[in-house]
Amino acid sequence: MSPKSTDINMNIESQTLSDALSSRYLTYAVSTIVARALPDVRDGLKPVHRRIVYTMMRNRLMPNSQYRKSAKVVGDVLGSYHPHGDSSIYDAMVRLAQDFSVRYPLVDGQGNFGNIDGDPAAAHRYTESKMTPAAMMLMDGLDEDSVDMVPNFDGTTVEPVVMPGAFPNLLANGGMGIAVGMATNIPTHNVSEVCDALALVIDKPDATTAQIMKKMVGPDFPTGGILIDSAEQIIKNYETGRGAFRMRARWNAEELSHGQSQAVITEIPYGITKSALVEQIATMIDAKKLPLCDDIVDESTEDIRIVITPKTRNISLDKMMAHLFQTTNLESRFNMNFTVIDSTGSPRVMKIGDVLNEFIVHQRIVLGRRTNFRLSNIARRLEILGGLLVVYLNLDRVIEIIRTEDDAKAVLIAEFNLTDLQAESILNTRLRQLRKLEEMEIKKEDKALRAEQKQLNALLKSDELQNEQIKEWFLEVKKAYDKKSAVGRRRTTWAASDADEVAINADEFIEKEPMTIILSNMGWIRAAKGHLDLSALDMKFKEGDELQTAFHAQSTDKINVFTSMGKMFTFAANTLPGARGHGESVRMMADIDGDIISCFVLDMGAKYLLVNKKATGFIVSGENCLAQTKSGRSVMNVDAKAPATLFVPVSGEYTAIVGSNDKLLIFKTDEIPEMARGKGVILQKYNAERTYVMDVMFFDKATGFGWTTGRGTTMLDDWAPWLTKRANQGYNLPIGFPRSGKFGK
Repeated sequence: MSPKSTDINMNIESQTLSDALSSRYLTYAVSTIVARALPDVRDGLKPVHRRIVYTMMRNRLMPNSQYRKSAKVVGDVLGSYHPHGDSSIYDAMVRLAQDFSVRYPLVDGQGNFGNIDGDPAAAHRYTESKMTPAAMMLMDGLDEDSVDMVPNFDGTTVEPVVMPGAFPNLLANGGMGIAVGMATNIPTHNVSEVCDALALVIDKPDATTAQIMKKMVGPDFPTGGILIDSAEQIIKNYETGRGAFRMRARWNAEELSHGQSQAVITEIPYGITKSALVEQIATMIDAKKLPLCDDIVDESTEDIRIVITPKTRNISLDKMMAHLFQTTNLESRFNMNFTVIDSTGSPRVMKIGDVLNEFIVHQRIVLGRRTNFRLSNIARRLEILGGLLVVYLNLDRVIEIIRTEDDAKAVLIAEFNLTDLQAESILNTRLRQLRKLEEMEIKKEDKALRAEQKQLNALLKSDELQNEQIKEWFLEVKKAYDKKSAVGRRRTTWAASDADEVAINADEFIEKEPMTIILSNMGWIRAAKGHLDLSALDMKFKEGDELQTAFHAQSTDKINVFTSMGKMFTFAANTLPGARGHGESVRMMADIDGDIISCFVLDMGAKYLLVNKKATGFIVSGENCLAQTKSGRSVMNVDAKAPATLFVPVSGEYTAIVGSNDKLLIFKTDEIPEMARGKGVILQKYNAERTYVMDVMFFDKATGFGWTTGRGTTMLDDWAPWLTKRANQGYNLPIGFPRSGKFGK
């Protein structure tokens, strides 16, 4: 082994894989949480957002300046502060410019910055941008040593740790992000109301959430909408920092000619893509899942205008919209999660009072630093003014020293007891300033500065004065975004829904029409209009497929499918495909697995017997067979050896069952338990493992027991020999019983 390889081996450290992964993943997690995903409670910005607005300020892209290419901003951010790729920077920049994503945009974009339909923004080489007044407020005082500046990633420049402005951006514009093991989703709010809440907390630091929420009604989303939660629920959400808000679209009724009317949606819930919403409703109308609606048309321009027409003029628009709110994204939930980085750099969930207090503490620190910065500038200026006054008292001597002395600065310092700063200022004074009027102005300025210095020193010593100054800052923000102005008005209104709000049953508006349901062996289903003759049914099927079952129904019925996996699937009869083609596969309409055992019209008041292959079963009510989702409803517990095989409506006081052991068993139906879900009890006992159930039927004593074949119906005069208790093997089949083991043909 060479000496070089020996040195390499000496530098190898032994470490278990779990420890290595843990340490490295922890580093990654902390970086993701702190440096990328979560906003800071003090300015409401993630690092990328902070770097974008800071770069725009350095490039002097002020609200009154000309627009500059977004590519210029993205390039500067990427090159100096955020080396994570231009797409991530531009995506963040686009969001700051979208007035439907943030309540008060920080970037004023010119060009295609996307829209509420979900269309993407144009590339950064095509768009232009500059800052908005809100961004300027957010950075107010940044040049007054109000916050710490830290080196950038390569040490060539510095960037602010946090923005100092009194604009409450976290609550005003909200934020969302997903970190490692945590996420944040903060709604937007009305900044005028936030300022009122901040003023309240300054005067009353221990204010309760209920008191705060009297100032802040709740979220104020940029897309408007109606908040329908109760006041108690809103307070609970803000008290815990977690919760959900129910949002509804805003709509109004428009009267048309001939007694017609239509609903016009003007605002949609926050976070919902308009084009996807329109597509969802249109698809549901085509699928006959919205029987109250006839059509939907998107007539939006810059303002949202979605027109929905009812099926008939007799349908109430209120009922139609109530059903739409129940079934579509016209009503949605905003899941709030106030996970933020606090002033110590730690991520945690905050309630609203903590958020406001943290921001106020930040403003106190900013006020103290800005005051000290101003005091240092005043002290420097007073020192300079003191030196300039010496000039006016000894003007001829000062001029003589400057003209004759080689080192005038040193002589001035020695002769007049000046500081280095004063001497430098005297030497830099222009001749035109040596007028009598300037001496008066300097004395006036000196007096004013000393008065200001006294006020600032008093400010630093008084908490009350600091509170008044901070409230004054908040008042300036509130005036800039007054609720009476177009930009400051509240867009989301609160209208708590009635607790006794009745659910709309759309089925009652379906026109009742006869239909024939046809199901093939391969699971293709269709609905023909009218009650067709089932004995002479002539339908075409796909190659290799054939009829499994056909039955009469009404358009208002629920059609159920029961599978060998013990699941029920429910379809509205009026939504089934027509009979012109081969129909549609039920496996595409629902998440059906296993074989289809039965397809039937669901009777909510009926009872049904479910039986598995090993003759174990139970009775279930119709209401427990209704499935509300595509995934179906699991009713019977089955396994691979004993799948569900029979589905029989309960219709008699006696139950007859036949097994492949060629034995018949009759017992009273009330011995079978009724269950909502389960495996059931043994109906017929089998000794051989390969034995399985063949058929089950119900009958009454008055009608008698028998079976039907192609030759007709055979009634058994005396069926008492086969009557016993449930869970017995039974007795040999009666003479003439069909070899198929079926009670019916």
